[in-house]
Amino acid sequence: MTVKIDCHLHVFAKPSDEFPREVSASCPEDREETAERLLGEMEANNIDQAILTQMGGAEFEHHNYVRHCVDTYPDRFQGIGLIPGNCENPAEHMDRVAGDGQFIGFRLGSLGGPRDPLTPMDVRDYETYRIWEHAAERDYVMWLYLKHIDIYAAAYLIEAFPQVRVVFNHLGVSPGDGTFSWDKYRRPHVTNPNLYFLMHSVYRLSRYENVSMMFSGHYAFSDEEWPWRDFAQNAQWLVEAFRGRLMWASDFPWIYVEPGYDKMVGLLKELVPNVSDEDHASIMGGAAKRILRFADR
Repeated sequence: MTVKIDCHLHVFAKPSDEFPREVSASCPEDREETAERLLGEMEANNIDQAILTQMGGAEFEHHNYVRHCVDTYPDRFQGIGLIPGNCENPAEHMDRVAGDGQFIGFRLGSLGGPRDPLTPMDVRDYETYRIWEHAAERDYVMWLYLKHIDIYAAAYLIEAFPQVRVVFNHLGVSPGDGTFSWDKYRRPHVTNPNLYFLMHSVYRLSRYENVSMMFSGHYAFSDEEWPWRDFAQNAQWLVEAFRGRLMWASDFPWIYVEPGYDKMVGLLKELVPNVSDEDHASIMGGAAKRILRFADR
């Protein structure tokens, strides 16, 4: 049986005593994107399981809603947590959030390494070293949405911890300083004048067997409308470079209105029409099931 898994999206409730969260432009106080709404889209598009990535705050209590969703639908969801930037004891926080397995890993937005790629490096000096060290001890996944300047530095930590499963979010692309905005559909948009230079660094990461890549986020980086054909060549390269380690994601709820969840499910075949049945099955769920260890339903 072919499984289909959406390996990155967000759900959140309106802030309450039960489900506290931070309020932001993307998540105003009166907005909610519930697991039940997501499940409706998944059912309509034959998606079996999903990764719920925490947003709306990194403190323990901010994870309450995602934890509730995983507990309510344990055969459908797994969680990815966040770590506060000023966390004095990241290992304790990680274990507390992980709980009984509701959260399988943690998302990082920076590595805290040297800013100059030519600077002599000792990974023990990275601000996130203790996080990686504990992830190696507890088998947590590192979910990376890094600034451009951190892409080159990631290889040092990946080499230091080859046993850690690493998943780069959204094609390995993320905002640089001053490049983030909101588009006309109220979705994140990132201006990347050096996109192809960045992609060269991303492709080089494919040589590490513990590194996987997320096939998602095209809408945020493209200057075109769906299906974002300016990323067609990039999509073909990723299929080849990360064969068996490329994982599709919708990035719900940002794509709910435009282009819609159903079109996100069909994006791979739009950009890579000659994708083999084997590669398609892997990208749409097989790789995520194996690498992220989803249980059978």
